[in-house]
Amino acid sequence: MTTYDTDVVVIGAGPVGLTLANLIGVRGHRATVLEARHELIDYPRGVGLDDESIRTLHTAGLWERVQPFTVPHHVVRLVNGTGQVLATNNPGTQEFGYPRKHGFIQPLVDRELAAGLDRFDGTGLRFGHRVVGIEDRGDHVAVTAERPGADDDTVETVTLTARYAVGCEGGSSFTRKWMGVSFEGKSPSTRWVVVDVENDPIGTPSVYLGADPRRPYVSIGLPQGVRRWEFMLHDDEPTDLCDDRAFMHSLLARHVPDPSALKIINQRTFTHHGRVASDFRKGRVFIAGDAAHLMPVWLGQGWNSGIRDATNLAWKLTAVLAGDADDALLDTYTVERRKHAADMIDVNMAAGTVMKMGRLGGKVRDVAATALNAVPKWKSYFTELRFKPMPRYAAGVVVDQADLTPGRARAGFKNGTGFKNRTGFKGRTGGLAPFVDSAGELSPVGLQFIQPRVSTADATDVLLDDVTGDWWTLATWGTDPTAFLSADDLDLVRRHRVKLVSFVPETQRAWAEKRYADSPAPVTVVGDTSGALKDWFDVRACGLVLLRPDRFVAAASLTRQAPQALAAVCRAGSLLTDRTTAVHEEGVRA
Repeated sequence: MTTYDTDVVVIGAGPVGLTLANLIGVRGHRATVLEARHELIDYPRGVGLDDESIRTLHTAGLWERVQPFTVPHHVVRLVNGTGQVLATNNPGTQEFGYPRKHGFIQPLVDRELAAGLDRFDGTGLRFGHRVVGIEDRGDHVAVTAERPGADDDTVETVTLTARYAVGCEGGSSFTRKWMGVSFEGKSPSTRWVVVDVENDPIGTPSVYLGADPRRPYVSIGLPQGVRRWEFMLHDDEPTDLCDDRAFMHSLLARHVPDPSALKIINQRTFTHHGRVASDFRKGRVFIAGDAAHLMPVWLGQGWNSGIRDATNLAWKLTAVLAGDADDALLDTYTVERRKHAADMIDVNMAAGTVMKMGRLGGKVRDVAATALNAVPKWKSYFTELRFKPMPRYAAGVVVDQADLTPGRARAGFKNGTGFKNRTGFKGRTGGLAPFVDSAGELSPVGLQFIQPRVSTADATDVLLDDVTGDWWTLATWGTDPTAFLSADDLDLVRRHRVKLVSFVPETQRAWAEKRYADSPAPVTVVGDTSGALKDWFDVRACGLVLLRPDRFVAAASLTRQAPQALAAVCRAGSLLTDRTTAVHEEGVRA
């Protein structure tokens, strides 16, 4: 078998590249990160951290390191030029195990991501390596970088070989340009100046989006006493005006007395972008984060969208590297991530339009906002962040709930026409109609599964991911998950390290542990201490879910359909059986 310098070359030591390398390392494979700079970027950029990203950091074993540099429950208020609150974003739910929004200090978090690589043999970060060439050689890639030579006047060239390469080097990505894909979207000419100060002179912990027709602004309370302001520059104001102290003081004077007394720790100008690459893969080369899509900053989704890319790509790369899946699995990365990134760009662009309305448009907006706030349903639309499109994968490693077709998943499973599904039941809903009511019309397939706190025989009051682990899970509600699995099915479960889980009310846990002790494969009994798992299954037409390593629902079905659901997931994910593994491994050696 051919030996390469590393399994994956990651180009760029930003948060996406570092997170990806950590996720590859925690699953037992090697990653080498090449960074053109001689150190990590030390100025703040992103300031918003979502619960989805925290779930990923926890999987990577880094959340405890990162947590001290965050502040939970970041409340965001949209205000007009007079300070009137037009909308409040304060989601109180924690369905994924953590508060929905956190503020954070990016350079300190990035530092912990980089330090995390030290845990893994064969994984590391190389500064001063500027990538200048990529070659896809069919069965591996060769990445060429320039680095400083023995003295300051020379440059050395080094080439690394790997199974795959991923470009995470930002909006000007060399990798994306090498791939030759288009970068579609808009780059508005609007410029903004960012100012970060120590010893927050305001002291409020929240975020204010100032939709002021005179000059839109953002004011953000951050951890460790940092306050950030962002001010829009008008078209007739040159960028170098920001170097004028009097001008900067005039911007800050409306927000704080005596701007000259502030200790500024960072000041930069930037332009919003909204672009997405036409493809995230070319052969053995991928792009992620800003290299794949540029996100306007309004909803704090640039950092988080990149982490979603790393989460999605990492488990697929490691599945292929481990010989668990065919290379075709990697095609689902673009299929799943591109659409959601594009949707997030559209929502952020719309938010920017609301922020930048002029005096007339602003008056219309303010009147409309007042009317909407008077209606609880519409008010909660903003309060609970319902306008933010949650990732839902309609194609890729998913199985349609109605007919168990692999590779696609409709949002609703009731199709209104009679047909016979693989269970042999006849009905308008593929055999589900006799067992469910209208509460279960929406399918959970393609959505991220919840993460309540639970208890088991070995742990009390822990997050669900700590029980299920970071790979495949087959879970049922109230029953033995092995009940309908054949010997061949159980071989497949073992082959792919699928964890078998039974969710039960905490009152039944002791009974279930005793009852399932003699099951043909180990079953982990999870006590639903809060009722959240029961509530989840109660309004969904399924008693079984197959969860992917990234905690998204790959399939949902009746418990009797377990064999069909498992087989369909294997096809959707190009997962290899014992009969195909040898062929796959021979291809790797070629």
